[in-house]
Amino acid sequence: MRRLLLLGAMLVAAMPARAQVDEIVANLSGGRVIVHVARDAIVFGAISQPVEAKKVPPRVAAMDAGHIGIFFGAEEWQVPAQPRPIRLDRDIERIARPDPHYVRPAGAGESDLEQLGVVFLEKLRPLVTQLHHKIDLKPDEPLLEIVLIGYAPDNYGPEVWLVEYRVEQSSISSQADYLDTRPLRPRFTQLYPPEKHEAHTLVEVQFPADSQEVPLLGLIQQSDPRIARLKSAEPGFAKVVDLIERGQAQKADPKDSADFMRALLPLLAGSASFFEGKMSEESRLEWIVPPEEPVEKQAEDKNRPPDAPTLMRKPMP
Repeated sequence: MRRLLLLGAMLVAAMPARAQVDEIVANLSGGRVIVHVARDAIVFGAISQPVEAKKVPPRVAAMDAGHIGIFFGAEEWQVPAQPRPIRLDRDIERIARPDPHYVRPAGAGESDLEQLGVVFLEKLRPLVTQLHHKIDLKPDEPLLEIVLIGYAPDNYGPEVWLVEYRVEQSSISSQADYLDTRPLRPRFTQLYPPEKHEAHTLVEVQFPADSQEVPLLGLIQQSDPRIARLKSAEPGFAKVVDLIERGQAQKADPKDSADFMRALLPLLAGSASFFEGKMSEESRLEWIVPPEEPVEKQAEDKNRPPDAPTLMRKPMP
């Protein structure tokens, strides 16, 4: 396991009520991400499950040369005076490769993730400090989550991290409803690879965490009829499911895994939107079902390696 990284900042905010009437409003996204690290590829799918009336889907962004991030929670903020919302998946400073001369603070984590955390620290710091109203969150509940998927440098291999952003509030005046909001370092939890001798199986993240949806692994173990029908219809699907159940998911054929996910996601999503992608060991990203919302074209990075992930839709033939 790579060491856990505790670095970065919390995010966005509302304007002081006594300073002005209009406030920043957070639009929350919810849903689930399913990740299958197969042989020589990572297959992932995300399903939107709205947590409020305004339907904001999970969004995806290239985080650096080897990782993508899928955003849940307070990922979009609307300033009344601005027609365009602030979106955290946009305008991310790309890190084509970690700076080999970067000096890590004592006790910090791996350089590539640490530098990524610093990028978000600088992006979020001026926003979170504007929040002066009480945030209705449970103890230790994150305001934002990012599921980080990709390949680590130095041939470390595939990895999945859950990055959780929290805030801490305290009173700074005689007015009990006027609070100071302090950004906390994000919590980095490595979800893949597993520890030695542990089973290699699916990784799934749901937001909010108390969602009542049964994880895909649980559906497989319960012999869910939808999965049973897929297994009986296609031998390749049956082999993928069998390897997952045996804790050997990393041995599955990536094409069979991607096709199984493509067949299963509509059954799990129902009328909800979803997307699916696949990353190879060379960190090449292939959209199988692209997000419904077109991804904005990123400014060209002269230092960007040719095999870095791209989130742009491929042109139709």
